[in-house]
Amino acid sequence: MPDENFDLTDFLPYLLNQAAESSSMAFQQIYKERYGMLRTEWRVLFHLGLYGQLTASEIGQRAKMHKTKISRAVQKLTERRFVTRARDAGDRRLEHLTLTPAGHAAYADLRGIAQRYDAALTADLGAAERDALRKLLAKLSTASRAGFT
Repeated sequence: MPDENFDLTDFLPYLLNQAAESSSMAFQQIYKERYGMLRTEWRVLFHLGLYGQLTASEIGQRAKMHKTKISRAVQKLTERRFVTRARDAGDRRLEHLTLTPAGHAAYADLRGIAQRYDAALTADLGAAERDALRKLLAKLSTASRAGFT
């Protein structure tokens, strides 16, 4: 028996997922075709490009990605010579990740494309709408879910 009191298309997590998937498809094609990257790889690349040297744990905290996915992405980026790893002298369990010159070049290329793509995605919105959308999404991404059952 259908539940007429619940509309999946109005469920906020569903809407956010649909918006994320549809808005990222064209950009995904670019980093996949140009650099053979998966989503987690470009996210790691961008974090290193934006923030400089980081550990996998620091990327995980910033990007809200699982350490296993980060580890695989780092391995692929290292194989492509976009990232170097250096063991921490004080804690051998830690590796410091840094972009290579090729990694910086890929990041700069994709950053420019991302900026143009972002502008195209929001071109039909007014400045106030763009600002409100970004603020609301940032607020949702940092909101506490503690106590929800």
